[in-house]
Amino acid sequence: MPSIRYETPNGDLDAYLATPPIGDGPYPAVVVIMDALGLSNDIRRQADRLAAAGYLALAPDLYGRGGMRKCVIATIRASRSGVGPAYADIDAARQFLTDRADCTGRVGIIGFCMGGGFALLSAMQLPFDASSVNYGSVPENIDDRIAGGACPIVGSFGKRDRVLRGHAQRLEAACTKAGVVHDIVEYDGVGHSFLNRINVGPLTPLLRVTGFGYDHEVAEQAWSRIFAIFDRYLRQAPAS
Repeated sequence: MPSIRYETPNGDLDAYLATPPIGDGPYPAVVVIMDALGLSNDIRRQADRLAAAGYLALAPDLYGRGGMRKCVIATIRASRSGVGPAYADIDAARQFLTDRADCTGRVGIIGFCMGGGFALLSAMQLPFDASSVNYGSVPENIDDRIAGGACPIVGSFGKRDRVLRGHAQRLEAACTKAGVVHDIVEYDGVGHSFLNRINVGPLTPLLRVTGFGYDHEVAEQAWSRIFAIFDRYLRQAPAS
């Protein structure tokens, strides 16, 4: 599991880099944004899956300078506001990838929960080529934010997610109004974090009762859609 450090305007930051196991590249790339639990083994596995599919994948540790206890509240707020040092860290991760000789220069972003909020707002204000928003918060003023355009967005939500009720519909309507290429789905029977294998020890059963938890069948459906967008807009240039 290769841990690296990369330069950002806020100082060096730790990250996890996963590289495709076959070939020498160049490869398209994806910045992987963690959920509120941090740069966990689950987030590393998400990066590994992208690498196995032929993408360079870099997962920054957005808590890397102050630790989870100090950074979590400010970072969650940034994922919903669109401002804060985390966006410079994310853009620097994108630049780190494009500067590599084994990168094609096309870079997407994927995020989960808190990271889904970052993936959404980064799609509108940073030069990414595609974005995967997985149960990320959609701001009430999304129409105003997305009016200036965004890269193609694939969004995955769960109908049992009480916290994000109506967010998938809000994002769908905003993308349609703004003319942004999108694929937004709200899945029946699942709640939050259905793409994540979260392990919080003895509290894990409690998460499932509250609607959190991994669902293999739905996760595979979501990944199929994610790769369809990423392959279309990262692996090759879209047709004119």
